[in-house]
Amino acid sequence: MSGLFADLVGQNQAVALLDAALKHQRLAPAYLFAGPNGVGRRRAALRFLEGVLAGPTGSPAIRRRLEEGNHPDLLWVEPTYSDKGQLVPASKAAELGLSRRAAPQLRLEQIRDVSRFLARRAVEAPGCLVVLEGAEAMAEGAANALLKTLEEPGDGLLILLTAAPEQLLSTIRSRCQQIPFARLAPALMLEVLAGCGAPGAGPGDGDPAELVELAAGSPGALLAHRQQWQTLPEGMADRLRALAQGPPEPLVALELARDLCEALDGEQQLWLLDWWQLVLWRQSPAPAQVPVLRRLEKLRSHLKAYVQPRLAWEVALLELARLSH
Repeated sequence: MSGLFADLVGQNQAVALLDAALKHQRLAPAYLFAGPNGVGRRRAALRFLEGVLAGPTGSPAIRRRLEEGNHPDLLWVEPTYSDKGQLVPASKAAELGLSRRAAPQLRLEQIRDVSRFLARRAVEAPGCLVVLEGAEAMAEGAANALLKTLEEPGDGLLILLTAAPEQLLSTIRSRCQQIPFARLAPALMLEVLAGCGAPGAGPGDGDPAELVELAAGSPGALLAHRQQWQTLPEGMADRLRALAQGPPEPLVALELARDLCEALDGEQQLWLLDWWQLVLWRQSPAPAQVPVLRRLEKLRSHLKAYVQPRLAWEVALLELARLSH
């Protein structure tokens, strides 16, 4: 494996394609890095851009500047939330306490910024460089604007990162060279986690089995699931597991709804719902569970639609009690 991509684990096909492009200096104007979240797409983009700027052997100084977001010819764009007329990057939403029940988007004004950036004269690089993170989160107007940019790419280089390429316009996909990224086997997940200083995955290392299953071969997803797990109040998971053993008393269901909504924000509640659905399915993957799982999907839609969360949980838990009889 190329030294430039030495810290990219388990992505041999992607590395081979990117390495060949750098060595032969045959760069496409646009790339689509497609694969699950948390398997190395972002790191691959940084290493590839390092190779574009410094050659196939790379440069520690260039690497540091790219990772710090301190290069004048790089624009890194991520989906945003709209708050009081301001666009807040998804990575900043939690620390600012923004509601995160509605999904963030890549917006038209952001794509217009991309077009202007690619059209300007580069300061140090042969051309300007743009990375669009979460490309599947583009609104319709943004997608149409991006298509126009791809039709006249100029000297710049554009990388789209996506976990759901099928959600992009086919005309956008056709104008990008696709670089596939794969889910990792459990052993490779352990290697990646060890490399970033995190403990290994698996029940023996303290992870509930459901977290590893939810991660689905993504080290980054496992770390995110661990973080959510650690935010749960003590005993909350056990109380939900107990509901799967038999119908709760109405008062027990109402108390659980209250405690859950007081302790967890909207995003955490949605994550907890994912976990609970998996717990129920693992305990009894039978046709009898189908009405319960459907009711939980209805709860999810209510939470996303800004129904008052405590009321949504109360009604759902009481209905689940009846379904369990």
